[in-house]
Amino acid sequence: MSDQTYFERVHSHTPSPDFENLLAVLNKDVPARPTLFEFFLNGRLYNSLSKITPKPGDDEMVNLEYIVGAFQQAGYDYVTYKPPQFVFPRGVRERAQTISLNDGAVITDRASLDTCPWIEPDECDYSQLDKIRDVLPDGMKVVVNGPGGVLENVIALMGYESLCYAVADDPELARDVFDAVGARLLRHYEIAAPYESVGACISNDDWGFKTQPMLSPDTMREYCFPWHKRFVEVVHAHGKPVILHSCGQPAEIMDDVIEDMKFDGRHSYEDTIQPVEEAYEQYGERIAILGGIDVDFVIRSSPDEVYQRSKAMLRRAEGRGSFALGTGNSVPEYVPDENYCAMTWAALEARV
Repeated sequence: MSDQTYFERVHSHTPSPDFENLLAVLNKDVPARPTLFEFFLNGRLYNSLSKITPKPGDDEMVNLEYIVGAFQQAGYDYVTYKPPQFVFPRGVRERAQTISLNDGAVITDRASLDTCPWIEPDECDYSQLDKIRDVLPDGMKVVVNGPGGVLENVIALMGYESLCYAVADDPELARDVFDAVGARLLRHYEIAAPYESVGACISNDDWGFKTQPMLSPDTMREYCFPWHKRFVEVVHAHGKPVILHSCGQPAEIMDDVIEDMKFDGRHSYEDTIQPVEEAYEQYGERIAILGGIDVDFVIRSSPDEVYQRSKAMLRRAEGRGSFALGTGNSVPEYVPDENYCAMTWAALEARV
């Protein structure tokens, strides 16, 4: 096998999933074998990893089988999924390689909040979380994410600068928008968490820049964090763990994440903020560290360099637990397939 590329090695066998390994990680315990975690991959990888290719007009079951197959082949013990109907209103945004956080606002004042065309979770179809059991291999579970998080959706609805002004000039309006978003997300998790197919949930909400949170810690504690605390409580009530996926500098708010909101694991790390190796040493005994191999590093390094760093991180966590290997954020299409596979192979080779 040594003469194969990392891509060929990952594609050469189909791993057997066992969600108990991710549960062990989230319980800050030692999994039975090296464990992988990723929020999402990309279309090219899904196509190469899955044994089926959906066609236009295929029903949702085909799409479910497609993504489940890709996650299994890549070596994950779960598949991330959100029933597609529940989303938040969006205005028109110009899209290029980046987007403006001020573009596409639909709530500008009290009148536009009162007439906002919300989609209610109770009016959406969550039956895919039952149907997916027909295509889940033994040992695999669903990790349900949200359609963005509280702060992300408030920014999309109001625009970042307008939100900052509202917090200062019209805090009642700002609170009502946060509560409108938070209440609907809470209902989303209340509906999804009880399903037998669901093993955990992700609260995915980017909170910061590279140097600080997007709003002051006190403002986040007033408007945003109480909703995340309730998300965790409702999922924990069903005996399932909750993962925070959040980009940005978390140093000022990590105690909130761990001690107040009580997330079981945190995902999203950048070397320019704090390398995952340092984050693991600082926080790994208090919260599970998920992913962390910096996306820029994965892109710019050689496959062997990616493999060696990934292997070193697994050795660091060996016997200590509380770690699952993956990228620091996600696997966009500009990540070379060979580099991604070099990272995952560092965990998968123990299963061959």
